[in-house]
Amino acid sequence: MDSKNTNDWLFEITPKNKFLSLNFKEIWQYRDLLMLFVKRDIVTVYKQTVLGPLWYLIQPLFTAITFTIVFNNMAGIETGTIPPFLFNLAGITVWNYFTACLNGTSDTFKANAGIFGKVYFPRIITPLSVVFSNLLKFGIQFIIFISFYIFYYLKGYDLSFSAYVIFFPFLIAIMGILGLGLGMLISSMVTKYRDFSYLVGFGIQLLMYLSAVMYPMQLIKAKLPEYGWIVEFNPLAYIIETARFLLLGIGEISILGLVYTFAITMLVFFIGVLVFNKTEKSFIDTV
Repeated sequence: MDSKNTNDWLFEITPKNKFLSLNFKEIWQYRDLLMLFVKRDIVTVYKQTVLGPLWYLIQPLFTAITFTIVFNNMAGIETGTIPPFLFNLAGITVWNYFTACLNGTSDTFKANAGIFGKVYFPRIITPLSVVFSNLLKFGIQFIIFISFYIFYYLKGYDLSFSAYVIFFPFLIAIMGILGLGLGMLISSMVTKYRDFSYLVGFGIQLLMYLSAVMYPMQLIKAKLPEYGWIVEFNPLAYIIETARFLLLGIGEISILGLVYTFAITMLVFFIGVLVFNKTEKSFIDTV
């Protein structure tokens, strides 16, 4: 009788005892909840703001203008035949997706403690929803980039997409996975060490200057060779540089750099999942 009753259950919830657990089948079963979280993330962020989703447009435009004035007009950074504003907007658009994923996932446990303590669902769904919901924000900002691209093209600038531009979505996927992995890692640490939440904002700003967002990688190697190795060891710099090559035809693609970036991304992601799974078992006692 007991055996019959046990077999009648549709799902059986058991503790995660595996060293590395990422149950894709279970995540797929909760796909409706994932979509609800995505909708929540999109609707609630700017629900009580005056400008609402217009902030998606204002932030990259003003940042690109500021970078153009400071780094191109004042510091004299050359962008070749590419308009400096378009050069900066391309880097900022890709960079913003990474920062949005990292910021949104780095506070997962603390922000969702009330839900986690009441009902079971795969906890990884919450950071995943952040990565998917930020694709909408990236899509809007990318449309803005394309609009300015067409504007400058009609004005006679020599612009052309790379023949490999079809691989651009894979580049964005790598950026999202890297942001997800780092975010889960930081979120797990924040449950015990609250200082990390204050350091994230500062760390992201510092990391932006080391990721070739507002300058070509070759420039830092040529002008500051003693510090160039810092940028070369930063996987984000290769993503930004490759994105500009695909969208604007400027710079170069480093196959070795992309292999290194992919390897670091996978390593960070699996470490993030490992620490995330370990933390979710006991985080409710520390949050």
